[in-house]
Amino acid sequence: MKGIKKIALALGFTRKRSEFELLETEKGAPGFLGGWRYAEEQKQEEKQTVAPSFSENIGRIKESFRADINPDIIIRRFAAGGRVEAAVVFMNGMADAETINDYVLRETMKKPLPDKPPYIDYMLKNVLTASDVSTESDWYKVKRAITDGQTVMFVGDEERAAIIDTRGYEHRSVGTTENEKVVMGPQEGFNENLRTNITLLRRMIRREDLVCEIREIGVQNHIRAAIVYLDGSANPALVQEVKRRIAGVQTRMMSNIGVLEQLTENHPLSPFPQVLTTERPDRTSSHIMQGYVAVLLDGSPFANIMPTTLFTLMGSSEDIYLRQPQGTVVRLVRYIGALISILLPGYFLSLVLYHQGMMSTEALSTVVASRKMVFAPMGLELLFLLLVFQLIREAGLRVPGSIGQAIGIIGGLILGQAAVSANLASSVMLIVVALSGLGNFCIPDYATQISASYIRAAFVIAAWIGGLLGMSCMLVAFFALMASLKSFGIPFLTPASPKTYSKRPAIVRGRITMHAKTDDYINTREGEQL
Repeated sequence: MKGIKKIALALGFTRKRSEFELLETEKGAPGFLGGWRYAEEQKQEEKQTVAPSFSENIGRIKESFRADINPDIIIRRFAAGGRVEAAVVFMNGMADAETINDYVLRETMKKPLPDKPPYIDYMLKNVLTASDVSTESDWYKVKRAITDGQTVMFVGDEERAAIIDTRGYEHRSVGTTENEKVVMGPQEGFNENLRTNITLLRRMIRREDLVCEIREIGVQNHIRAAIVYLDGSANPALVQEVKRRIAGVQTRMMSNIGVLEQLTENHPLSPFPQVLTTERPDRTSSHIMQGYVAVLLDGSPFANIMPTTLFTLMGSSEDIYLRQPQGTVVRLVRYIGALISILLPGYFLSLVLYHQGMMSTEALSTVVASRKMVFAPMGLELLFLLLVFQLIREAGLRVPGSIGQAIGIIGGLILGQAAVSANLASSVMLIVVALSGLGNFCIPDYATQISASYIRAAFVIAAWIGGLLGMSCMLVAFFALMASLKSFGIPFLTPASPKTYSKRPAIVRGRITMHAKTDDYINTREGEQL
């Protein structure tokens, strides 16, 4: 009895609905849990401000950045206006030296200053010719500006510092997408520079209500994340829920968008991803226009889009770039390939072991003849071949491109033929595994491909134990799991279950028309107004 209760709890049948749900009747927004949390260092220095002493400020900088052993921190002292002691501080390699020389140092040295302080306000209005200049008295923000590639200028004994945007570190240029290739669509993909990625989105969404909130996350490395959404369309409850989860992230290191995804999801053991990860700006902008929320991370060439559903994960940018007949065929082939990938090995094993009467005499004779000298049980043989297929796939991904293609060919042809010749596997089983592998590659999302791999293995084990009955029980369990799963308040099987008013087919691609409404299951502001 206890075992049944544990299984029911794992599948979500007895789970208490305490998680966030994005309902049409929901009013207001969830609490912010204390707002954006800076690092522990900021908590210790939250009351520390820029000192009213030039020498003390420079001493703080030297101590904080270990200037005696750290050659990257540049402290350039000079006389502003020829008479006022001043200094610019920046990180070598993060700031553009030409911008500092031409628009900060040269202008500040040669132009006169007023007789009495404050000098910084006068310099911002009449001296500095940089485009983005501000003042700051919070010492924590001053240090963060330096590590971010900006230049900080101290002038005399003023209790403020001028922050000049001089970021100019090297980064990879905008290139083509590696994992989500299309034939007719745009070829641009995100890179590791956060500002470049935001610009790619703004170039496609030229609306005044496109909001990009940039916040620091993490504890030690102070990495920046950008939350991008349409303020006039996105559901406020969804936006606040995304902010709340990111605000709750407290970790030593944040290096990739995949780490952020795992730290903000509600179901870490779920086989299905709960956000859509993409490297395409066109796909990201399309979802933002529909009311979704996107999260970008500095240093990561991917975007997380939330919420997501099963049909979103199975979608591709190619679907809308093709005409309706071609797009429908491509989408149907994709879903058929996914079903073949997941169900074919287990179904074939069930027929051969438990339901031989459902097979023709010729097919059964072929299977028996191919296994004449194979000593391993069929279930173990099938699991072994699936494992070999995954090994070949991983080996092809982890080595350089040309060698990876050669490994795939060698593993698929030579290793397969050798396994049949050595009586380790039957030729019929190799064909089943090959079809399953091809169907797996039809799934456009990489994380969903990995999920399909161990779901397929679970169906094989269920078929080995109980035949079609075992597969049916496993199928019910996985549908129950998908039905209980939510992605940022949206049911994973939406719009099929629960049914929504969306007129666009989930599998068969509908005709593209001029439409003004967003996806109704996200409950956007525009959907409430129309």
